[in-house]
Amino acid sequence: MKTRPLHPKFGLIVEDVDLREVTADQLYPEIRAAFETHSALLFPAQALDDASHIALARLFGPLENREAMAANDADMEFIVPAVSNETETGVADAASLHTLDLQANMLWHTDSTFLPVPALVNILTAKVVPPEGGETELASTRAAWAEMPAALKDSLRDAVIWHRLSHSRSKISAELGAQIKMTRWPDRPWRAVWPNPVTGEEALYIASHSFAIQGLGHEKAGALTDDAIAFCTQDRFVYSHAWSPGDVLIWDERAVLHRGRPWDYTKPRTLKSICCSVTEADGLAAMRIV
Repeated sequence: MKTRPLHPKFGLIVEDVDLREVTADQLYPEIRAAFETHSALLFPAQALDDASHIALARLFGPLENREAMAANDADMEFIVPAVSNETETGVADAASLHTLDLQANMLWHTDSTFLPVPALVNILTAKVVPPEGGETELASTRAAWAEMPAALKDSLRDAVIWHRLSHSRSKISAELGAQIKMTRWPDRPWRAVWPNPVTGEEALYIASHSFAIQGLGHEKAGALTDDAIAFCTQDRFVYSHAWSPGDVLIWDERAVLHRGRPWDYTKPRTLKSICCSVTEADGLAAMRIV
């Protein structure tokens, strides 16, 4: 693959691959190796429809179908989720719960930390982009962990962090956080450091959904979480992507925080996102709390 750096500390831009042509035997092994080593991959100017998007995602692992998880119905049809302010009746009002939910994605987060099985990867592609704004930013918690001051690192190394979706949503709006869609998942604990089973490198596993640290009081846990996220999201660890239609960003949820950025909410913006769940081969056992 023809590649060049995405960011000085992580990520690659892949310039000569048509993702519609990737199969388990053709190109995927190289893509997966780059994913494990570099944590984030950008494929500019792709042409993924929903079917090819799904086919690519299945190579990484089980499709994350939250509605099926919530209904305990493994046979429920998978529909590619849209991250969009476009609705059936037009662009959503800026003050609506729909738009507030999009704004919650502007907090630094890791997808699915609140689910029974967390996400391995997000494969995100742009369909409609506004004239300006609406970027997606990535922060490497692997690079940040490697450079973290010893005192902060020592306080997190053996930590167990609890995650709750409604916690992050309530930061934006109490009404949003109280929605059934936000409260239906039980609180979920994970270890704070995720070792990559392929490379052996460690990354901090944290999110805006993080609401408690086992053994610490509320104030200390909140301060430690804030300090950790603030360190990981310094400019030197962050890549900001200005979307063009067709771009595909793929990142490792075990080692990357991300967030959306604001735009003029009267303008449409639609991205399509598929997360795949981790498997035992992705290091899940090391993160579980027995």
